[in-house]
Amino acid sequence: MAKRSSKAVNRKSANGLMPDKASKKIFKNKTNLDNGVQSKTLAMQIEDDVPCFPRGGATSLSRHEVDEVRAEADAEFGGLVRESNNNRRKKTLQKKNHPAEDDTGSLFGDGISGKLPRFANKITSKNVSPGMKIWGVIAEINKKDLVISLPGGLRGLVRACEAFDPDLDIETKDADSSFLSRTFRVGQLVSCIVLDLDADNKEKGNHKIWLSLRLALLYKGFTLDAIQEGMVLTAYVKSIEDHGYILSFGLPSFVGFLPKNDRTESRDDKVVGQLLQGVVRSIDRSRKVIYLSSDHDAVSKCVTKDVKGISIDLLIPGMMVNARVLSTLENGLILSFLTYFTGTVDIFNLENAFPTTEWKDHYGKNKKVSARILFLDPSTRAVGLTLNSHLLQNEAPPSLVKTGDIFDRAKIVRVDRGAGLLIEIPSVPVSTPAYVCISDVADNKAQKLDKQFQEGSNVRVRVFGFRHLEGLAIGVLKGSAFEGSVFTHSDVKPGMTVKAKILAVDIFGAIVQLTSGVKALCPLPHMSEFEIAKPGKKFNVGAELVFRVLGVKSKRITVTHKKTLVKSKLPVLSSYAEATDGLVTHGWITKIEKHGCFVRFYNGVQGFVPRSQLGLEPGRDTSTTYHVGQVVKCRVTSSLPASRRINLSFLITPRRASEDEIVSLGSLVCGVVEQVTHRGVIVLVNANAKGTISTDHLADHHEQASLMKSALKPGYKFDQLLVLDTEGENLVLTAKYSLVNSSQQLPLEISQISPYSIVQGYICNLKSGCFVRYLGRLTGFCPRSKAIDDQRNDVSEAFYVGQSVRSKILDVNGETGRITVSLKQSSCASTDTSFIQSYFLLEDKIAKLQMADSKCSEVWTENFGIGSIVEGKIHEAKEFGVVVSFEKYDDVFGFAPHYQLGGNDVETGTVVRAVVLDVSRLERVVDLSLKPEFVTRFKDSSDILPHKKKRKREANKELELHQTVNAVVEIVKEKENYMVLSLPEYNHAVGYASLTDYNIQKLPKKQFVNGQSVTATIMALPSPSTVGRLLLLLKSIGEAETSSSKRAKKKSGYNVGALVQAEITDIKPLELRLKFGVGFHGRVHITEATDGAAAEDPFRNLRIGQTLTARIVAKADKYEKNWKSHQWELSIRPSMLTDSNEIRDKLTPVAFNFSIGQSVTGYVYKVDCQWVWLTVSREVRAQIFFLDTSCEPDELQDLQKQFSVGKSVRGHILSINKEKRLLRLVLRPLSTIPNGNETIEDQSNDNVIENVFSLIREGSVVGGRISKVLPGVGGLLVEIGPHLYGKVHFTELTDSAPDPLLGYREGQFVKCKVLEVSPTGRGTVHVDLSLRFGDDVTSLRDRVDKIEDLQPNMIVKGYVKSVTPKGCFISLSRKLDAKILLSNLSDGFIESPEKEFPVGKLVIGKVLSVETLSRRVEVTLKMSSGSGALKAQMNDTSSLRVGDIISGSIRRVESYGLFITIDHTTLVGLCHISELSDDSVDSIESKYKAGERVKAKILKVDNERHRISLGMKNSHFGDDIEIQTPSKLTSDEDEGDKEEGEGEEVVDRNGQMDNTHKPNSDHQSQVEEFPVLAQVESRASILPLEVSLDDIEQADMDVAVSWTEEHAAVADTKDEKSKRRAKRKQKEDRELEIIAAEQRLLEKDMPRSAEEFEKVIRGSLNSSFVWIKYMAFMLSLADVDKARAIAERALKTINIREETEKLNVWVAYLNLENEYGNPPEEAVVKIFQRALQYCDPKKVHLALLAMYQRTEQHKLANELLDKMTKKFRHSCKKSQIGSLLVMVWLRRVQSLLKQHQDGVQAIVNRAVLSLPRHKHIKFISQTAILEFKCGVPDRGRSFFEGILREYPKRTDLWNIYLDQEIRLGDVNMTRALFERAISLSLKLRKMEPLLKKYLEFEKTVGDEERIEYVKKAALEYAKTNLGIETED
Repeated sequence: MAKRSSKAVNRKSANGLMPDKASKKIFKNKTNLDNGVQSKTLAMQIEDDVPCFPRGGATSLSRHEVDEVRAEADAEFGGLVRESNNNRRKKTLQKKNHPAEDDTGSLFGDGISGKLPRFANKITSKNVSPGMKIWGVIAEINKKDLVISLPGGLRGLVRACEAFDPDLDIETKDADSSFLSRTFRVGQLVSCIVLDLDADNKEKGNHKIWLSLRLALLYKGFTLDAIQEGMVLTAYVKSIEDHGYILSFGLPSFVGFLPKNDRTESRDDKVVGQLLQGVVRSIDRSRKVIYLSSDHDAVSKCVTKDVKGISIDLLIPGMMVNARVLSTLENGLILSFLTYFTGTVDIFNLENAFPTTEWKDHYGKNKKVSARILFLDPSTRAVGLTLNSHLLQNEAPPSLVKTGDIFDRAKIVRVDRGAGLLIEIPSVPVSTPAYVCISDVADNKAQKLDKQFQEGSNVRVRVFGFRHLEGLAIGVLKGSAFEGSVFTHSDVKPGMTVKAKILAVDIFGAIVQLTSGVKALCPLPHMSEFEIAKPGKKFNVGAELVFRVLGVKSKRITVTHKKTLVKSKLPVLSSYAEATDGLVTHGWITKIEKHGCFVRFYNGVQGFVPRSQLGLEPGRDTSTTYHVGQVVKCRVTSSLPASRRINLSFLITPRRASEDEIVSLGSLVCGVVEQVTHRGVIVLVNANAKGTISTDHLADHHEQASLMKSALKPGYKFDQLLVLDTEGENLVLTAKYSLVNSSQQLPLEISQISPYSIVQGYICNLKSGCFVRYLGRLTGFCPRSKAIDDQRNDVSEAFYVGQSVRSKILDVNGETGRITVSLKQSSCASTDTSFIQSYFLLEDKIAKLQMADSKCSEVWTENFGIGSIVEGKIHEAKEFGVVVSFEKYDDVFGFAPHYQLGGNDVETGTVVRAVVLDVSRLERVVDLSLKPEFVTRFKDSSDILPHKKKRKREANKELELHQTVNAVVEIVKEKENYMVLSLPEYNHAVGYASLTDYNIQKLPKKQFVNGQSVTATIMALPSPSTVGRLLLLLKSIGEAETSSSKRAKKKSGYNVGALVQAEITDIKPLELRLKFGVGFHGRVHITEATDGAAAEDPFRNLRIGQTLTARIVAKADKYEKNWKSHQWELSIRPSMLTDSNEIRDKLTPVAFNFSIGQSVTGYVYKVDCQWVWLTVSREVRAQIFFLDTSCEPDELQDLQKQFSVGKSVRGHILSINKEKRLLRLVLRPLSTIPNGNETIEDQSNDNVIENVFSLIREGSVVGGRISKVLPGVGGLLVEIGPHLYGKVHFTELTDSAPDPLLGYREGQFVKCKVLEVSPTGRGTVHVDLSLRFGDDVTSLRDRVDKIEDLQPNMIVKGYVKSVTPKGCFISLSRKLDAKILLSNLSDGFIESPEKEFPVGKLVIGKVLSVETLSRRVEVTLKMSSGSGALKAQMNDTSSLRVGDIISGSIRRVESYGLFITIDHTTLVGLCHISELSDDSVDSIESKYKAGERVKAKILKVDNERHRISLGMKNSHFGDDIEIQTPSKLTSDEDEGDKEEGEGEEVVDRNGQMDNTHKPNSDHQSQVEEFPVLAQVESRASILPLEVSLDDIEQADMDVAVSWTEEHAAVADTKDEKSKRRAKRKQKEDRELEIIAAEQRLLEKDMPRSAEEFEKVIRGSLNSSFVWIKYMAFMLSLADVDKARAIAERALKTINIREETEKLNVWVAYLNLENEYGNPPEEAVVKIFQRALQYCDPKKVHLALLAMYQRTEQHKLANELLDKMTKKFRHSCKKSQIGSLLVMVWLRRVQSLLKQHQDGVQAIVNRAVLSLPRHKHIKFISQTAILEFKCGVPDRGRSFFEGILREYPKRTDLWNIYLDQEIRLGDVNMTRALFERAISLSLKLRKMEPLLKKYLEFEKTVGDEERIEYVKKAALEYAKTNLGIETED
C-alpha cells in the first residue's frame, strides 16, 4: 500500500470520502461522514473566495487536490484487496465490478472533476440519514400511518400526525379511522423528508425509516421572493370556500388559492387536508397570495426554470428539470442540470424499462434529457434523478403483478455477471420488468450466470416482491419457491390446517412461523382448550405444532391450537354466504348474555344463539353452563348473508312440538305453580308446557309483586295468565291485571296498531328513552321528551323495567317497523279505576295465601265490612290517634286518627262505636272513624219513612256509574298509594281513589290533607270484583296563581339573620328547596335541620307545599354548583329560631377546629368506587375509605346499598386537611390517638406509620380487596387502605385445602385478620394478613407457626414451594419452611419430581429432624417411615363415598381405561373407557397422557378388594363443576365486559334499533310469502316515496292558514280559486290512484330478483314507486353501488315532464347518500346540487330540509334555512314565493323551539322585513300557534295582541287566539279574552260564531250561572246591534 501524506489524509477526512482506518467498513462510517460535512461547511464559511450561496457542484479543493485524493483512495482500496485472502478477494471484486450489489458506498455530491466515479448514487438503509428529501409513492394506507415505497425498494412509515402540518388544526386522534384513506390514495406520489431511523441494527434490512410529509420541513427556507411563475408547488387544502380552496404551504409567510372556476382544474372534489400539486399562475406579493392551477397536464409538463442563484434548499423531490448527459457509469449516468448541479441516474431509472447490455449506446455525451429529482441529501449534496417514463408523466408505474404470481415463460433481457438477471414478465396489458438477485437464482450457490443463462431464453419465475416507485418486480427462480401451498400471505385461507414453528411466547400469545416464512399470531385464549397460566411451559420455542387458520386480515394472520377446532372434521364456516340452514359446525363462545350466546367462526363470522336454543332448563343461568372461549358444536337455523346475521342452535336435533302444545301469543291460559326461583315463578300450563312469570309480572304495583312471590307455593293455580312471548319451548307469561284485562286489545303485529290510540304495555328497557313492549317482540319507543310532562325529572328515576304503562301511539312506520309512543300522564291518564282495582284484588289474594299458610281464620273480615259499625274498647292512646281492641279478635286492632275522633274525648278502657273506613287484611288492622255523621247515619237511614219530604229523599239517593260527585278526604295512605273518601251528599258513603297512576308510580304524588274537598267520578260500585269497595276516579283541579296577582305583590329585601316564612318547593335527600317573598329562593342544608346529634332523615315529616319559619344564615356561594337555583342559605334548627342576642354569634363562620380521634357525624352525599363522601356541615366535608366501612365481603360488595344518599353516619377522625376543609373518618374508634393535627399532605413518614398503627393492630379484623394474585406460592396482595397493602401467605389462605387459591380472584373482597404490623426501613409499613378464621380444635392443632412447636415424628402439612434435582422445599407456615430430600419423596421411584410435585401441591409428611438454632426442618413423605395413623389415612377407602367428586393425576393409560391416583392418598381408581365421555372415544392414548390432572366422580367403592370405580362423563357432574378445567376461562374483566355488552344488546333488541341478532317473528307470514320484502322491511333505510315537502305537524296552523288566506287573497275571484283547486285536486287524486294501483300490483306479485324488477320497470318506466322499490331491494342485498346506479337510471329514464316522479327519485337518492355516502354530508350536497338543475328549487330545498330535520341534523338544517331565506328573498314570482318564504321562516321558528333555544323574536323581526306585507298575518299567527304548542305561551299572546291591535275586527284571528287559550286550559284567561272579543263593535253575523264558541266553552267548564250569563250577553248584543243594522 502506498504511503499517504498527512495533507492528503486530512483533506480526505474533511471530504468524508474515506475513514482513517482501513477496514471492510470503508463506506459505513456515518459519524465521520457527518463530521466531514460539518468541517467542510465550516471551512467554506471561513474562506473569502467562497461565494455566499455555494452551489451543489462546487468544492473548495483544487482540481489537482481532488485528483490526488481520489487516486490515493483507489490505491489504498487496491492494497486492501491484495492483502485479503482469495475468498474475500472474490467477494470484493464482485462488489467492485457489479452495480447490483454496490449499495454500501457513501453518497457523493461534490462537483465532478478529474476522475469520474464508477457507480451512480443509490440510497440504501445504510446511507439514509435524517434530513434527506426523498420522492416516494403511497403503498398502503392504515388507520394510524401511511406506508411509503421509496427508491431502491426501501419502505418508510409516516405517522398520522406527520401527514399534516399543525396549522391545519386536524386532530388525528379524534379523527375516524377512514380519515387518512379519504385524504390520501394508494399510488399517490409524495415528497418526504427523513425524520429518524430505528437504532435496531441486529438484523439486516430490519431498519424502520420514519418520514414526514409536513411542508413546513420540505419548504424550510422558502420565501415569497424565491417563488416564480411556472413553478410546481405542493400544498395542503386548508379550507373550502365558495369560489375556491385556500391552500397552505406549511409556512406562515404566504398562502395559496386554487379557484373553483378554473376550467383546467381536476374534477375530483377536494377535502380539507388533501395534498395536491399546482402550477403557479400568478403571485399577489402585496397580499402574499399565490394563485395555483391544478391541471394535471400542466403540472406533469412543467419544467423548473434555470434561475440564477437557485439554492439546493429550493430543490424538492419530484421536481422536473432539463438535463444533459455528462458521462455514463457502470450502473447509470451522470447528468448536469440547472447549470450548477450534477446528479446520477441508476440503471433501474432509465427511460427504457428493459435496458440491454448495450444500454450505454443510447446515452451519448451532452445528450439532452428530461429528468425528475428522485432524492437529495443536503448534508452531502448528493442528488439522485430518474428518467422513468411513468414518473416523468408525474404518475406512479402500474402494478400489474402480485406477490406470489408464477410466470412460466419469462424472458431474460440482461445477465449481470455476479449480480443477477433482468427479466421481462409477460403481464397484461404491458410487460413488467423484474430483477432476480444471484442469491435467488438457484437453491445452491449460483456461479457464472452468463454461462447458465442466455439473453432471450425463457425461465420460470415467481414474483417475490415489488418496487412501486420504479415499477420493478423482484423475482425468484429457486425450485423451493414453487413448492408448498403457502408462499405469501395471500395464499393463507381461513380454516386451512398448517404446520408452524413457534418463534416466541408472551403473555398475549405465541408468534409462529409457517414453512414459507409467513408469520402468524396464536392468541392466548386459542393456545389451548382451557386457560393456561404459564403458556411458556406448554409451548416451547422452536417446537413445530399443527394449527388451524382463524382469519386473515391484510397481512395479519391469526391461528388456533384448540384441539377440537384443529381436529374438527365438520365443515368450516368462513363467510356468511356459507351459512346454510341445517349446517352443523364448530365454533367458540365469545360473549354470554342473559338472552343468549354469541359464537364466533372463522374469518370474523359471528352468529347468535338465543336462550331458547341453548338447551337450558327454565330458570337456569347461562353462565353456569357455558363459558367464554368454550368450543361448541352448533347448528345454523337461519341466516341473512346480506345483513350479516346468523341464528344458531345448540340443539343439533330439535324437538318437534305437537299441535296441542302450541299456544298462541296473546291467549289466556291457566297455570299451576311448579317452582319459585329468585328470578320468578315457573308454572305448568295445560299440563304439558312450561312457562315463566318474572317477578315484575306478578302485579301492576311494584311493592305487591315481591309480596305475591313470597306468598306463592307450589301447587297454587293461576286462573288467568297472558302469553306474552315464547322462548323456544318455554312460555313467557304475565299475571298483570292490566295486561290480562286488555288482552283482546294488545297488538301482536305493527299492522294492528292505529295512531293516537291508547295501548296498555310494560317497560322493557330504559336506555336512551323508554321501550314499551306489547305482545311478542313488538316494541314501541318513547323518546325522553315524550316520557314525562315535567322534563326536569330523569326518565330512569321516573320508570322501572317491568312497570305497567299506558302508551299513546304517536307514529307508526310500517317500512322501518318503528313505533313512536308517548307516556306523558297528560295524554295517557287512566279513564277507569283498573289501577286501584288490581291493587285490592291482589291484596285479597295475598291475604288468602298467607292465611292458608298460617292456618288462620278468615271469618274476622266478614264482621268488619266497609261502612259497618263495630264496637270496641280504647286500648291505647298514641300521639297520632287511638288504638281500639276487639273482644272477639285478639289479633285484630283498629286505629282512629285524631281527625276521625270527631271531637270526642276518649280515655283508655272506654267502649266506643265506630264505622269501618278501611280494612288491611295483610296487617290485620281496621281504620275507624268516630265522627257522629258516620256513626249516626245508619240510625237515620233506618228511621226514614216513605212520607218524608223531598229534601230527605234527595239526601239518600242512589249512586250511579260515571256520576260526578263531591267528596271529602278522610284518610290518606301514602304507602299504599290510595286514600279513603266520604260522599256527604250520599249519606257519607265510603269510597276509594288512587293517588297515582300507571305512568307516574315513581313520580312525586300530589299532596292531600284530611278534610280537603275534591271532585271525583264513580267508576265502580261495590261488588266482588272490587272486593266490596266503591271506586272513584279523581278529577284533578290545579289552582295556578295569575300573573296579575303576582304583580300586585311587593318585592322586599332580606338580610342575613332575618326570619322568613318560606314554602317548601322541593325535598331532596340533602336539602330543602324553599321559596319566600317575591321571587326569592333558598335552601336548608341537611345539617341545618336539627340541633345536636344528626337525626336519621330529618326531612321525613315535611311535605311539599308546607310553610316553615326559617332564618337566613348566609348568602349562597357563587362558586358552588347550581348556586343560581337558590340565593340564600336558611336554617330551621330550633336553636336558630329563638329570638335572642346569641343569634349573631351563631351566624359568624365556625372555625375549622377538629382533632384526630374526635367523633363526628355527617350525611352521605356521594359514593364512588373507593370513598364514601359525607357532609359534616355546609363548609366541611369528610370521606371514609370503602374498606374502612366493614370487614364483611357482602357488605363491601353492596357499598351503594349500605350508604344511600342522605344516610346519617358517625365516625372518628383519622386525618385532617385544613386547606380543603376535609376530614378522613373511620367507623371504629382508634386504638391510639396520635399527637397533633397534621394534614394529609404534610404528614411525615413517622406520622403516617403512627396513624396506621392507631387504625390497624395485631388481631384486628379488617376488610380488604385482592389487588394481585402472586404467582406460585406467593399468596395474595390485599389492599386494606388507600395506598396500604398487606400480604396473605400461601399457608394463610385456608385450612389445608388442596388448592388454596381456588375461588380467589383479583378485585374480590375478603375478610382479613391482621397477624403482624411492622415498619420497614424505607418509611413504609409491612402488614401480614390471614384469611383463616377456623376456631375449631382441628384447625388450631394443624397450625405450626413456630419452630418450637415442631417435634420429630410429628405429622405436618405443607405446600410445595420449589422443586430441585435434590428434592423440594415446602412451606409449613408463613415463617417456617422445610426440606424434603429426593429419597424421601416417595416409597417408589419418581421419574419426574416436577410433575409429581408441582408448585402449590398440598403434601402430608412426618418430621424427621428439627434444628432450632439454624431453623432447619427436614420432612419425609415415605409411607414406610410414617406412623400407622398416617398410612391408614393415606390408604383407607372407607373415607371415600359414592358420588364424591375427587381430583387426581393419571398414573397409567391403558386401552380399556385410565388409572387415576387420588390426591392426598395412595389409592388408585379405574375409570373405564365407557365412563370417559358421553360420546364415543376413538383413541384414548391420543386424548390422555400420564401425569395429566383430571377430576372424576366416584361410582363404586369395593372396600374388601380395595377397588374404586370412577367416572368422567359430563353427565356425572353438576352444572357448577367443569371437567378437567384447572381454572375458569372467564376473568373478571370478561364478566365486566359481559355486563356492559348486556345493556347495549338489550337496548338494540328491544328498541329495534339494531336487528342484528333478533329473529324476525313479527311478520312471519310475510316472510314466508315475500322473503325479499321482509328483508327490505327490516334493513332498508330508504324513506317512503310520498315525501312531504311541508311536514309541520300542527293542525291548528292549517286552520290558521285557511282563515288568514280568506282575508289576504286580493288578486283572484272565488270562482277562479275554486276552479284551480278542483283542477289541482283532480290531478292529485289521479296521481294517488296510479300509485295505489302500482302498489297493489307489486304487492300481489312482488319481484324477488333483479330480473323480475327489470320486467316490472319495462312496463312502468315513469313510476318512481317501482324504481325506489328496486333501489330498496338492492340495499337489502347490501349492494349500495348498484342502488346508486338504479337511481341514476331512473333519473335518465323518467320523462322530463313527470316532475313529481323525478322529485321522488331525487329525494330517495338524497336519503340513500345520507345513510351510505362517504362522507354523507358531501355526498348529499352533490346530489342536492344536481337535483336543483332538474327540479323546482323550492321543492328540492324543502325536501332536503325535511330530511335534515327528520334525521336530527340540526346544524345542517339551520345552515340550509339561512341559505333558503337569502336565496328566495328577491324572487320575481311574488305570489308563489311568498308562501314559500312563510314556510321557510316557520321552519326556522319550529327548529328553534324544538331545540329549546332562544331567538324567536329576532327571527320574527327578520322575517317581517323580508316577507310581503300581505303575508305578515299568516306568518305571525302561525308563529304564535307554535309558541302556544311547544314554546312559551306568553310570547304567543304577545304576537296575537300585536296583530289584533292592527286588525281588531279580524274574527278569524280572534278564533285562533281563543282556540289556543282553550287548549291551554287557563279558564280565567280564556274568559277574559272572550269578554274582550264580544265587546267589539261588529255585525251580528260576524259576532254570532264568537258568541256560540263562548257558550260551548261555558257548557264545558262553567256552571249554570255562567251559561245563563253568556246567553244574556248574546241577547243584549243582538238587541243592540239589530237596531244599528236597521238604521244602517
